[in-house]
Amino acid sequence: MFTGLIGAMGEVSRVDHTREALTLTIRTPIGYGPFSHGESISVDGVCLSVIASTESSFSVDVMRETLLVTSLKNVALGKQVNLERAMLAGGRMGGHYVQGHVDTVGKLEKREPGEKWEYFTFQIPRKFTRYIVKRGSIAIQGVSLTVVDVSKKHLVVSLIPETLRATNLSALRPGDDVNFEVDILAKYVEKALGKAK
Repeated sequence: MFTGLIGAMGEVSRVDHTREALTLTIRTPIGYGPFSHGESISVDGVCLSVIASTESSFSVDVMRETLLVTSLKNVALGKQVNLERAMLAGGRMGGHYVQGHVDTVGKLEKREPGEKWEYFTFQIPRKFTRYIVKRGSIAIQGVSLTVVDVSKKHLVVSLIPETLRATNLSALRPGDDVNFEVDILAKYVEKALGKAK
Protein backbone atom coordinates (compact mmCIF):
# COMPACT_ATOMS: atom_id res chain seq x y z
CA MET A 1 0.00 0.00 0.00
CA PHE A 2 1.21 3.50 -0.88
CA THR A 3 0.04 7.06 -0.28
CA GLY A 4 0.90 8.78 -3.55
CA LEU A 5 3.55 10.98 -1.95
CA ILE A 6 6.69 10.58 -4.05
CA GLY A 7 9.82 9.92 -2.02
CA ALA A 8 12.35 10.40 -4.80
CA MET A 9 12.89 10.40 -8.53
CA GLY A 10 15.05 7.63 -9.92
CA GLU A 11 16.73 7.17 -13.28
CA VAL A 12 16.47 4.04 -15.41
CA SER A 13 20.08 2.93 -15.78
CA ARG A 14 19.59 -0.48 -17.39
CA VAL A 15 16.85 -2.29 -19.34
CA ASP A 16 17.24 -6.04 -19.88
CA HIS A 17 14.67 -7.60 -22.21
CA THR A 18 13.62 -11.21 -21.93
CA ARG A 19 11.11 -13.10 -24.08
CA GLU A 20 7.98 -11.86 -22.31
CA ALA A 21 9.23 -9.39 -19.76
CA LEU A 22 12.02 -7.02 -18.88
CA THR A 23 14.20 -6.22 -15.90
CA LEU A 24 14.72 -2.59 -14.96
CA THR A 25 17.60 -1.26 -12.91
CA ILE A 26 16.90 2.13 -11.39
CA ARG A 27 19.53 4.44 -9.93
CA THR A 28 18.32 6.29 -6.83
CA PRO A 29 19.48 9.38 -4.93
CA ILE A 30 22.08 8.93 -2.18
CA GLY A 31 20.38 7.89 1.05
CA TYR A 32 17.17 6.56 -0.53
CA GLY A 33 18.38 2.96 -0.01
CA PRO A 34 19.17 0.42 1.21
CA PHE A 35 16.48 -1.84 -0.16
CA SER A 36 15.28 -5.24 1.04
CA HIS A 37 14.92 -8.20 -1.30
CA GLY A 38 11.23 -8.58 -2.15
CA GLU A 39 10.11 -5.21 -0.84
CA SER A 40 7.38 -3.42 -2.78
CA ILE A 41 8.18 -0.15 -4.46
CA SER A 42 6.02 2.03 -6.68
CA VAL A 43 7.64 2.99 -9.99
CA ASP A 44 5.53 5.60 -11.82
CA GLY A 45 2.55 4.23 -9.91
CA VAL A 46 3.21 0.54 -10.65
CA CYS A 47 3.82 -1.72 -7.63
CA LEU A 48 6.92 -3.84 -8.31
CA SER A 49 9.11 -6.12 -6.18
CA VAL A 50 12.82 -5.55 -5.62
CA ILE A 51 14.82 -8.55 -6.89
CA ALA A 52 18.33 -7.13 -6.36
CA SER A 53 19.82 -3.91 -5.03
CA THR A 54 22.89 -1.90 -4.10
CA GLU A 55 23.16 1.17 -1.88
CA SER A 56 22.24 3.38 -4.81
CA SER A 57 20.09 1.24 -7.13
CA PHE A 58 17.55 -1.56 -7.29
CA SER A 59 16.26 -3.94 -9.95
CA VAL A 60 12.70 -5.10 -10.63
CA ASP A 61 11.08 -7.52 -13.05
CA VAL A 62 8.23 -6.17 -15.19
CA MET A 63 5.96 -8.88 -16.57
CA ARG A 64 4.35 -8.83 -20.01
CA GLU A 65 0.88 -8.09 -18.60
CA THR A 66 2.23 -5.06 -16.73
CA LEU A 67 3.89 -3.78 -19.89
CA LEU A 68 0.61 -4.16 -21.79
CA VAL A 69 -1.47 -2.13 -19.33
CA THR A 70 0.91 0.57 -18.04
CA SER A 71 3.12 3.37 -19.36
CA LEU A 72 6.20 1.28 -18.49
CA LYS A 73 5.92 -0.11 -22.03
CA ASN A 74 7.61 3.15 -23.07
CA VAL A 75 10.47 2.93 -20.55
CA ALA A 76 13.94 3.79 -21.83
CA LEU A 77 17.45 4.39 -20.53
CA GLY A 78 17.76 7.70 -18.74
CA LYS A 79 14.03 8.04 -18.08
CA GLN A 80 13.19 9.73 -14.77
CA VAL A 81 10.63 7.74 -12.77
CA ASN A 82 8.63 8.54 -9.64
CA LEU A 83 9.47 6.32 -6.67
CA GLU A 84 7.56 5.59 -3.47
CA ARG A 85 8.38 2.90 -0.95
CA ALA A 86 5.48 1.07 0.71
CA MET A 87 3.95 2.90 3.66
CA LEU A 88 4.75 1.74 7.18
CA ALA A 89 1.90 0.65 9.44
CA GLY A 90 1.20 3.48 11.84
CA GLY A 91 2.93 6.00 9.58
CA ARG A 92 1.52 9.33 8.48
CA MET A 93 -1.12 9.13 5.74
CA GLY A 94 -0.41 12.23 3.69
CA GLY A 95 -1.99 11.40 0.32
CA HIS A 96 -4.68 8.75 -0.21
CA TYR A 97 -4.81 4.95 -0.40
CA VAL A 98 -2.86 3.92 -3.51
CA GLN A 99 -2.37 0.24 -4.31
CA GLY A 100 0.06 0.50 -7.19
CA HIS A 101 -2.44 -1.36 -9.38
CA VAL A 102 -2.82 0.76 -12.51
CA ASP A 103 -6.39 0.92 -13.82
CA THR A 104 -5.70 2.43 -17.22
CA VAL A 105 -3.33 4.49 -19.31
CA GLY A 106 -4.39 7.92 -20.55
CA LYS A 107 -2.70 10.84 -22.27
CA LEU A 108 -1.83 14.40 -21.39
CA GLU A 109 -3.89 16.66 -23.65
CA LYS A 110 -2.66 20.11 -22.61
CA ARG A 111 -0.89 22.20 -19.97
CA GLU A 112 -2.03 25.69 -19.02
CA PRO A 113 -0.14 28.01 -16.65
CA GLY A 114 -1.94 29.61 -13.70
CA GLU A 115 -0.79 32.31 -11.30
CA LYS A 116 1.17 29.96 -9.01
CA TRP A 117 0.28 26.57 -10.44
CA GLU A 118 -0.24 24.76 -13.73
CA TYR A 119 -3.37 23.04 -15.02
CA PHE A 120 -2.95 19.64 -16.66
CA THR A 121 -5.82 18.21 -18.74
CA PHE A 122 -5.73 14.46 -19.36
CA GLN A 123 -7.71 12.16 -21.63
CA ILE A 124 -8.92 9.07 -19.80
CA PRO A 125 -11.09 6.18 -21.05
CA ARG A 126 -14.74 6.98 -20.43
CA LYS A 127 -15.49 3.85 -18.37
CA PHE A 128 -13.17 5.08 -15.59
CA THR A 129 -14.56 8.59 -15.14
CA ARG A 130 -17.46 7.21 -13.11
CA TYR A 131 -14.95 6.63 -10.28
CA ILE A 132 -13.64 10.21 -10.39
CA VAL A 133 -15.26 13.14 -8.62
CA LYS A 134 -14.44 16.81 -8.46
CA ARG A 135 -12.14 17.51 -5.49
CA GLY A 136 -11.64 13.76 -5.08
CA SER A 137 -8.32 11.90 -5.27
CA ILE A 138 -6.56 10.23 -8.17
CA ALA A 139 -3.06 8.82 -8.64
CA ILE A 140 -1.29 9.88 -11.84
CA GLN A 141 2.15 8.32 -12.41
CA GLY A 142 1.91 7.33 -8.73
CA VAL A 143 1.35 10.92 -7.56
CA SER A 144 -1.67 11.58 -5.33
CA LEU A 145 -3.53 14.54 -6.81
CA THR A 146 -6.81 16.36 -6.27
CA VAL A 147 -9.22 16.50 -9.19
CA VAL A 148 -10.12 20.04 -10.24
CA ASP A 149 -12.69 19.01 -12.83
CA VAL A 150 -13.90 15.88 -14.61
CA SER A 151 -16.04 15.24 -17.68
CA LYS A 152 -16.95 12.11 -19.66
CA LYS A 153 -13.47 11.67 -21.16
CA HIS A 154 -11.23 14.20 -19.42
CA LEU A 155 -9.98 15.24 -16.04
CA VAL A 156 -8.10 18.32 -14.88
CA VAL A 157 -5.62 18.61 -12.02
CA SER A 158 -3.62 21.60 -10.86
CA LEU A 159 0.01 21.18 -9.89
CA ILE A 160 1.83 23.45 -7.48
CA PRO A 161 5.52 24.25 -8.03
CA GLU A 162 6.60 21.74 -5.33
CA THR A 163 4.83 18.86 -7.11
CA LEU A 164 6.40 19.87 -10.41
CA ARG A 165 9.83 20.04 -8.74
CA ALA A 166 9.56 16.72 -6.90
CA THR A 167 8.00 14.51 -9.59
CA ASN A 168 8.45 13.68 -13.25
CA LEU A 169 5.07 15.25 -14.10
CA SER A 170 7.00 18.41 -14.96
CA ALA A 171 8.52 16.60 -17.97
CA LEU A 172 5.17 15.57 -19.48
CA ARG A 173 4.29 16.86 -22.92
CA PRO A 174 0.95 16.65 -24.78
CA GLY A 175 0.50 13.14 -26.14
CA ASP A 176 2.56 11.46 -23.40
CA ASP A 177 1.08 8.34 -21.78
CA VAL A 178 0.42 8.32 -18.03
CA ASN A 179 -0.72 5.71 -15.52
CA PHE A 180 -4.02 6.29 -13.73
CA GLU A 181 -5.19 4.59 -10.57
CA VAL A 182 -8.65 5.67 -9.48
CA ASP A 183 -9.64 5.82 -5.82
CA ILE A 184 -10.14 2.24 -4.61
CA LEU A 185 -12.89 3.39 -2.24
CA ALA A 186 -15.09 4.33 -5.21
CA LYS A 187 -14.79 0.81 -6.61
CA TYR A 188 -15.64 -0.76 -3.24
CA VAL A 189 -18.76 1.41 -2.99
CA GLU A 190 -19.82 0.41 -6.50
CA LYS A 191 -19.35 -3.28 -5.65
CA ALA A 192 -21.27 -2.97 -2.39
CA LEU A 193 -24.19 -1.38 -4.22
CA GLY A 194 -24.22 -4.21 -6.74
CA LYS A 195 -23.42 -1.96 -9.68
CA ALA A 196 -19.99 -3.29 -10.64
CA LYS A 197 -19.64 -4.44 -14.24
